Amino acid sequence: MESNNLLRDVREVPKDKKLIVFDLDGTLTESKADMGQEMSSLLARLLKTKKIAVIGGGKYNLFKVQLLDKLSIPAGSMENLFLFPMTATAFYKYGGSGWLEIYNQELTREEKERVFSAFEKTFSELGYKHPDKIYGDLIEARGAEITFSALGQDAPLELKEKWNKDNPEIRSKMEELLQKLLPDMEVKIAGLTSIDVTRKGIDKGYGIQQIKKCLNVSLDDMLFVGDAFFKEGNDEAALNTGVLCFEVKGPEDTKRLIEYLIKQVPSSS
Repeated sequence: MESNNLLRDVREVPKDKKLIVFDLDGTLTESKADMGQEMSSLLARLLKTKKIAVIGGGKYNLFKVQLLDKLSIPAGSMENLFLFPMTATAFYKYGGSGWLEIYNQELTREEKERVFSAFEKTFSELGYKHPDKIYGDLIEARGAEITFSALGQDAPLELKEKWNKDNPEIRSKMEELLQKLLPDMEVKIAGLTSIDVTRKGIDKGYGIQQIKKCLNVSLDDMLFVGDAFFKEGNDEAALNTGVLCFEVKGPEDTKRLIEYLIKQVPSSS
């Protein structure tokens, strides 16, 4: 059923939101790719007048490489930017001389071992064979999240897109079996080739609530922007919080939204 808080037309986006919450992969950047110069410039302009939070499944180091290292803005504007890696189980803010870790909710050693074991059982039961060529880790522990990437964490985007097209059903089967093996955990399909596992209740809905609490911003004053609101997509849970959401198909749509928001903001000069 279509949600009444999901927008797809930029002309319907309210002009007065105080905080824009962006998903990272597939929204601000292509999957696991660095942010482009045009997006960097648009974000820099938006940060002059709006607070921005960025949420994603990756670790802080990935946020740094994909986002922060590509963003050229004055320190004053940096204080309007807030990072929520690992689906908001970690929170970083700018402290004047650098980025400060405010909290980090890591999985225990026993939890990590159970998740790794469940992945191995899933591969075995489904008779799944990993590709011959793997780019980086297949399964990565990200503090409060463990992520399987079918081609490895560092696979090129074009290969991930091809794998996704050639293997339309396998991740759904993995997700179903993993959830049975890990009933106390949350299992979600993510990106083009990944599956994320977190503690129960750790999803984009949890992330929105964490952002609300940490930044003291009401849901009515937020706009969440993401690319995976489809059933079982990793942005779907944000809809259940009641926050206004805007769906994009990729960074190009996000750029058009930011351009619209910039035009709507009165000049401070």
